[in-house]
Amino acid sequence: MPKTKNKTTSKNLTYKDAGVNIEVGNKFVQDIKPLVKQTNRPGVMGSIGGFGGLFNLADCGYKNPILVSATDGVGTKLLIAEEVNKHDTIGVDLVAMSVNDIVVQGAEPLFFLDYFATGNLKLDIAKKIIKGIASGVKLANCALIGGETAELPGIYTKNKYDLAGFAVGAVEKNNILPKNNLKAGDAIIALKSSGIHSNGFSLVRKILKNNNILLNDKVRGFSEKSIGNHLLKPTKIYVKSILNEHKLGNIKACAHITGGGLIDNLPRIIPKSLTSVIYGQNIKPNKVFHWLKDIGNVESTEMLKTFNCGIGMCIIVQANKANKVVQNFIKHGEKASIIGKLEDKTNNRDLIIVDEYKIWNR
Repeated sequence: MPKTKNKTTSKNLTYKDAGVNIEVGNKFVQDIKPLVKQTNRPGVMGSIGGFGGLFNLADCGYKNPILVSATDGVGTKLLIAEEVNKHDTIGVDLVAMSVNDIVVQGAEPLFFLDYFATGNLKLDIAKKIIKGIASGVKLANCALIGGETAELPGIYTKNKYDLAGFAVGAVEKNNILPKNNLKAGDAIIALKSSGIHSNGFSLVRKILKNNNILLNDKVRGFSEKSIGNHLLKPTKIYVKSILNEHKLGNIKACAHITGGGLIDNLPRIIPKSLTSVIYGQNIKPNKVFHWLKDIGNVESTEMLKTFNCGIGMCIIVQANKANKVVQNFIKHGEKASIIGKLEDKTNNRDLIIVDEYKIWNR
C-alpha cells in the first residue's frame, strides 16, 4: 500500500480561514448601534455589546407585574426573502410573531432580543435584517436590548441564514387575559391580517412549485410587483391597538391566529363549556388566499387550518360593547368586524363555521 503523507503548511491557520470573521462581526455591532438606540424606551439600561441586556422594570410603573415571555422564528418565509433578495422586512415578521403572542395575554412587550445565524456574515444583508427588527420593535413600543450574531459555516451554506426572536412583556396580575368571565352571547371580533404573515410558507412554496411559478414572476390580478414581493408583506403588529382597548377594560380574551389558523387557535382561549360560532360570509380572505386556494386546489378546511385566511387576531368582548369596540379598533387603524359569537356547547365541537362555502364564494 502507498504511504499516506501528512500535509503541512507554512501558513498559520486563523479563525477567518475556517470561515468566521470576528472583525466583521465587531463592525456589524458598531454599525447597528444607532438603529438599536432608536428603539430605547423607559426601562432600558446601557446599550448593546455587553454580555446581557439590562432592563429596569421599576421604571415602567407596574405595581404587581407578571412577566410574559415568547419566542419564535419566521419559518420558511426566510427562503422567500433569500431568493427574492429582499431582507428589509423579514425582521418585522420576527418581532411580530413574539410580540403578538405576548399582547394576547394583556401584556405590554418591553424588550426583544434576536438570534441571527448565517454561514457567512454579509454586512449589507445583516444591516437590512436588523433595520427590519428595529422597525418592528418600534411598532410594538418595545426595545431591542441585545442579540446574538453567529457565523456557522459548517451548518449553513454561504448565502443562507436563520432568525429567531425572544420577547419579554409585563402585565398587572389582575389584568391578565383571557379573563374567566367568558359566556354564551359574547361577540367575536376579527382584526384583518396584512397577508399570509409568517405561517404556512411550506405549503405556499409547494403550490408555487407545482404550478411552475417563480418568485420573480408577475401574476395576473396582483400589482406590478413580483409574487415574491407580495408574499413578503410583513406580519401586522397589533400591540398598540389591542393594549389601548385592553386599558379601556373592553377585552375578555384574544387569540393570535398563527399556525393552525382559526380552527386551532381560537379554541385555545375558549372555556370547554363553550363553542365559537363563526359565520362564513363574515370571513373575508385577502386576495392572496383565494389565489393560493384556487391554483393549489386546497380544500377550505385545509386553508383554515394552515393560514390565517385574512384574520390576524380574534377579540372576545361583551355583546353590547361589540360595535363600540369595532369602531375603536377602526380609529386605531385596524380593519375590524364582528365575525361570530360564543354559544353553549351542545356537542364536542370547539368551533363551528356556519356556511363555510360562503368564505370563498362571493
